[in-house]
Amino acid sequence: MNQALVTNFPVTDRVREALAVSLRGCDELIPQDDWVKKLARSEATGVPLRIKLGLDPTAPDIHVGHTVVLNKMRQLQDLGHTVIFLIGDFTSLIGDPSGRNSTRPPLTAEQIRANAETYFAQAKLVLDEAKTEIRYNSEWSDPLGARGMIQLAARYTVARMMERNDFHDRFKAGTPISVHEFLYPLMQGYDSVALKSDLELGGTDQKFNLLVGRHLQQEYGQEPQCILTMPLLEGLDGVEKMSKSKNNYIGISEDANTMFAKVLSISDTLMWRWFTLLSFRSEAAIAALKAEVDGGRNPKDAKVMLAKEITARFHSAAAAEAAEQDFINRSRGGVPDDIPDVALSGAPLGIGALIKQAGLAPSTSEANRLIDGGGVRVDSVVISDRGLKLPAGTHVVQVGKRKFARVTLSNG
Repeated sequence: MNQALVTNFPVTDRVREALAVSLRGCDELIPQDDWVKKLARSEATGVPLRIKLGLDPTAPDIHVGHTVVLNKMRQLQDLGHTVIFLIGDFTSLIGDPSGRNSTRPPLTAEQIRANAETYFAQAKLVLDEAKTEIRYNSEWSDPLGARGMIQLAARYTVARMMERNDFHDRFKAGTPISVHEFLYPLMQGYDSVALKSDLELGGTDQKFNLLVGRHLQQEYGQEPQCILTMPLLEGLDGVEKMSKSKNNYIGISEDANTMFAKVLSISDTLMWRWFTLLSFRSEAAIAALKAEVDGGRNPKDAKVMLAKEITARFHSAAAAEAAEQDFINRSRGGVPDDIPDVALSGAPLGIGALIKQAGLAPSTSEANRLIDGGGVRVDSVVISDRGLKLPAGTHVVQVGKRKFARVTLSNG
């Protein structure tokens, strides 16, 4: 029998504040009424709610887009609730079919282990490590065995599974669907049973999987979890979702200067969406800042605040200040303090070859293309002649806005 959700707890101002935190920037909260009841019970009894986020370690690095749900976890964590950072080492062996139009190749156990090692090391830059429960779903999935898997599969129908958009579309198009792909949402849902979660977070593309977890908890006689989906963050281009494959991302392990400059490169319109989803400033503070910009304040001031906040989170406040100064120096045509020193021989050396050998371009042809576009400076002078040969000595070479090298060229 399903556990009944007790409803006779008062909805206090603190509960309403917690609901506002939950709703900030979210796409859907399902069902909201049940979440209010859970918050009220927690407030009255002092028992924290269990909030789950599962991530499959399909790649070793996390970018800023991934931190949208981590930020929400941190906000709920700061309200006193228990957050569970679940590493899907078992589900990664299946491969998440979400949003896929073809079967996703599963990772090897070795790849999963290697990626998982770095996941929480990066996630704890957002979460409070001391208040985070780290789990691996192989803990309960491996012992389930074949018998348990069959019993689990009996608790969900094929018809319900085919309501999922990607399965429905692939079936209609005659694209193969492997039986093991049906196991993914079942196993993710079983994670919620094993952890007795009160709330599960995920991106909008995970909604079906999260609802399966809610259904399975009911099947196993548990009080069903609520689900909260967060939107997928648009990348630097403001169009496509942030993705390494689209090269529109900010990796949270990127250096501070690059991170700061990338945030400043986004549009003034996208900036406000990033404030909502990535900043820890209150909604009231963001609204006040937006009103100032609408009233005539330079939007770059707000963008600098956002860039400094994000850079400080993944580095330090001092690094963010230094990154701001570095950006100012570059904007004024100045030279950053921390540029690499490169020693080359063979003077006089052609500018294209020098750029390649200094690691400022992948090839001489790409270097020549940059010269043609006016993107190369030597000692602050724009170079337009591909045939230029630099004599022996030390030269500051700049390619584009961000690549510098202090090249010491010797005869040879």
